[in-house]
Amino acid sequence: MEEKATNIVSFIITDDQSHSLYSERFKATYHSTRGAVSECKHVFIQNGLQHVKEQFNLSEISILEIGFGTGLNAFETYLFAKEQNLKINYHTIEGYPILMEDVLKLNYINEFSEYDRNVFYQLHELEWNKVNELTDFFSFNKQKVLLEEFVSSKKFNLIYFDAFSPSEQPELWTEVVFKKMFDLLKNNGTLVTYCAQGQMKRNMKNVGFKVQSLPGALGKREMTRGIKTV
Repeated sequence: MEEKATNIVSFIITDDQSHSLYSERFKATYHSTRGAVSECKHVFIQNGLQHVKEQFNLSEISILEIGFGTGLNAFETYLFAKEQNLKINYHTIEGYPILMEDVLKLNYINEFSEYDRNVFYQLHELEWNKVNELTDFFSFNKQKVLLEEFVSSKKFNLIYFDAFSPSEQPELWTEVVFKKMFDLLKNNGTLVTYCAQGQMKRNMKNVGFKVQSLPGALGKREMTRGIKTV
């Protein structure tokens, strides 16, 4: 079993001036160098969370995130839920957490209130493997575990699939993994990812997903959304 070690990272300023990190372990960036916040909003919020909320008229949504990383996706989800009066049950997994000293340097929260800044820090500081009622509309559970070892009896409305790319972590983009994702979704559940690799989409189709190719973020040609239809 591979050691769940803390990841060594260096900082990058992306084109929209928001930070990303570069992982020395995986030789990859956590977010698009064209814009970390912009990519997050386009892929996971607009084409994931907002789409699911509007498509199914939901007031409560359960989300599974594959790759907690910098906490950006979770924080933007919290902000969306706060604005939209939406109840979120957020479950995220991470095998290689970043250090709190690096979290404190991230600039995602510079323009927000002290309350919201504290929420961002709490996302990183809260105890692992425990459901935390972060606010009355945002419950949060993070698990320090590799995807290959992750098991859950829960079913989710939405999966943010934000692992490092197939070139860096090919073992996370297989048919076996996407079968696991398919089984973790509720009926009509949705998976979104920034990735648009052909083999990945074939793997998704092979396990039952209805695959949609959507315009990607920041000039990238495509991203992918998969729907569990039964």
